[in-house]
Amino acid sequence: MTIRTATLNGVTTIEIARPEKKNALTLAMYQAMADAIGSAVADAAVRALLITGQPGVFTSGNDLEDFMQRPPAGEDSPVFRFMRALADCGKPVVAAVTGAAVGIGTTMLLHCDLVYVSDEARLAMPFVGLGLVPEYASSLLVPRLMGQVRAAEKLLLGDPFTGAEAVECGLANAVLPAPEVVPHARRVAERFNALPPGAVRDTKQLLRAPLRAAVESALRAEGEVFTGRLRGPEAKEAFQAFFEKRKPDFSRF
Repeated sequence: MTIRTATLNGVTTIEIARPEKKNALTLAMYQAMADAIGSAVADAAVRALLITGQPGVFTSGNDLEDFMQRPPAGEDSPVFRFMRALADCGKPVVAAVTGAAVGIGTTMLLHCDLVYVSDEARLAMPFVGLGLVPEYASSLLVPRLMGQVRAAEKLLLGDPFTGAEAVECGLANAVLPAPEVVPHARRVAERFNALPPGAVRDTKQLLRAPLRAAVESALRAEGEVFTGRLRGPEAKEAFQAFFEKRKPDFSRF
């Protein structure tokens, strides 16, 4: 299994562990993460969740070969199950980003409560370059965090950005030397053992409540456009170019 889970001292760790493929996510991995979140929420002994990757890579996003063989086809798809499990998680979620975070590797951070990144982290949301559109309510949440013009750089042009910039724009709490990110994130997650869980749960719900309906609406709207574009000619050209290790040619579109 390329998702490792463990519960220790009140914290369930979900570790993306496929370094040979730069932690690219398959449908089976999405389902495993959704199941792990559900189990952690149901376990009264778990006070917080920690999501992390491997040294040098958080996740490079979707495994394109797996994604094209079994594209998401509705809300029951594993990728959407994971999205909703994380977005609806009532317990605090801490993310430790130790390297590259591409596509959903960045957008999932929007749905975590506390995010710590390494000074080697590189984040990117290159959806347009793949003939696709933003996902995971990022078209709503990224402009709110960064402002409209900076969001356009990240979502229209797909410009990558550093961990320091992630902190500056409000996507992350702190940037740390790479070896310190996971230990620091775990210490933060373990702090919830000393806090009243009901108050934590209610506070998280209040923090998320003002945008809850808008996030749900954005998830549905993005999902419809994303799945439609996934079958379109621009995405086919982008994905074919990726597999052929060449630049895509969009001149005929």
